[in-house]
Amino acid sequence: MSVLAIDAGTTGVTALVVAEDGSAASMGYEEFAQHFPEPGWVEHNPEDIWQATLSACAAALRGTSLRPSCVGITNQRETAVLWDRHTLAAPRRAIVWQDRRTAGLCVRLRDAGHEPRVSELTGLRLDPYFTATKLTWLAEHEPEVWAGVESGDIAVGTVDSYLIARLTAGAQHVTDPSNASRTLLYGLASGGWEPELCELFGVPERALPEIVPNYGPLGRTDPSVFLGLDVPISGVAGDQQAALFGQTCFDVGDVKCTYGTGSFVLANIGDKITRPENGLLTTVAWQTPSGERTYAVEGSIFVTGAAVQWLRDGLGLIGTAPESEAVARTVPDSGGVVFVPALTGLGAPHWEPDARGLITGITRGTTRAHLVRATLEAIAFEVRDVVESMTAGSVPVLKADGGASTNDLLMQFQADQLGTAVERPAVQETTALGAAFLAGLGAGVWGSEAELRETWLLDRRFEPGERDEAAYARWRAAVELTRTASRNA
Repeated sequence: MSVLAIDAGTTGVTALVVAEDGSAASMGYEEFAQHFPEPGWVEHNPEDIWQATLSACAAALRGTSLRPSCVGITNQRETAVLWDRHTLAAPRRAIVWQDRRTAGLCVRLRDAGHEPRVSELTGLRLDPYFTATKLTWLAEHEPEVWAGVESGDIAVGTVDSYLIARLTAGAQHVTDPSNASRTLLYGLASGGWEPELCELFGVPERALPEIVPNYGPLGRTDPSVFLGLDVPISGVAGDQQAALFGQTCFDVGDVKCTYGTGSFVLANIGDKITRPENGLLTTVAWQTPSGERTYAVEGSIFVTGAAVQWLRDGLGLIGTAPESEAVARTVPDSGGVVFVPALTGLGAPHWEPDARGLITGITRGTTRAHLVRATLEAIAFEVRDVVESMTAGSVPVLKADGGASTNDLLMQFQADQLGTAVERPAVQETTALGAAFLAGLGAGVWGSEAELRETWLLDRRFEPGERDEAAYARWRAAVELTRTASRNA
C-alpha cells in the first residue's frame, strides 16, 4: 500500500507517493503564478492551484509503480478562496496569507476593543495574516462577489477545502480543525465555528465548510476529474501542523521549525489550551476521529526563504536559492551587515504589519557575499527570537524541515544561535509526509503513532558551537530600528 500526499504550498504544489516504510517513492512539483496587484497585496488564481495539483500528482504517479490506496492533503493556510458551488469556478483570485491589505481593518477592530475577545476565543490576534479579515474586506469592497456568498451560490474556504471540492467534483465542502483554527472564526474550546465571530466579521456561517477530523473517511476522489483515481481522501491538515505530524512530534514539548517561504516554529502542548504571551499563537495541531484535539503553540515568521528568493529574483545576487550557501561561505562573517527581512511586515514575536525591510551596516567593503550571509543569519536570528519567546530557555532539540533546511550553513548557524542541537530528517518534505501519515492512519496503512515514529530517519544532526552574541545584539538593534520606522511612517 502507498499514500499520495498533496502539498499545496504558497508558490507551488508538491505531490509525494509515500511507501509503507515512510520513504518517498516518487515526487512531482509544479509552480504556479503569484499576483501582486498592489503593494502589499498577494493573490493566487485558484484554477492555477488546481492545475498545478493535477500536474504534480501526474508526475509523482508516473515516477513509481506503486498505486495509492488513499490521498492526504496539506496546504498553505489562512488563504481565502471563493468558488461557485456548481461550476467550481472561482469568481475572483484567492487572497493569500501574506496579503496585508486588511491592516487598516485590523486597526479599526482593535480600536473598537474587539481583540481581547477574539484572542480569547481563537488563540490568535487581529492581523491581516488570518482569513476572516480578508473575507470582511471582500464584503466591503466587492459586493457583487459577496452577494453570491450571501445567496449560497458561492462557497467560502481555505485551500484545503477548495482542493477537496475539486477532487470530489463538488461533492464535499469540508475543512479540518487545524485549518479552521487559523481563520479567526473557529473557537479553540468549542471546536466549531463561533456565531459571535461570524457576526463580527460578517461571514455567513452557512457559507463555511463542515469541520471534520484530521484523519478518517473525509471524502472520495472522483476519477472523472482526478487522473482516473477513485480512492478515499483520508487525511488533511494545514501545512505547519502537517509538518509537526510528519516530524513525529507526538509528545508534549516536541518542537519543529519549517523553513519555507516563511518559517514556522510549532511546539506540541498536548490536550490543554494555553494562552502564551510574547506574540505567540495557540492553534489546533490535529484532531482524532473520536474528537480528541492536540494543540500547539506557534511562532509565525513571515519571510525567511522568501528573502533568499528576493536575493535571487529581486536583486539578482544569486542564480539559485541553493547557491546562497556557497556564496555565504566565501566570507567569514557578514562584515557587520544586518538584514531585517520584513518584506511583508514582521510576524512573531513582534507583530508589526506595517514594518518594512531594513539593511544596516553597509560600507565600501560590503559585497554580495556579505548580504547573502546576513540573510541566512537573519533567518537563524528570527527563529531564535521565537524559540526563546516560546520556551523561556532552550529546547532539547529542534527538528528542522522545509526547503532552506538543506542549507548546512544555515542549520549550523541555527544550532549555534539556539545553543541546542538541530536535527534534519532523511525525508525533507515533511509537510507532505505529515499529510501522508494522517491519510495513512485514516485509511489503515499505519496502525498507530508509534508505528509512524519508527519510519522517521535522521539525515544529519547539527551540534551547537560558539554563539555570536555580538551579531545577535546588532540584529536586535536593527529590528528595533525597523519597528520604530514603521510606527513613525
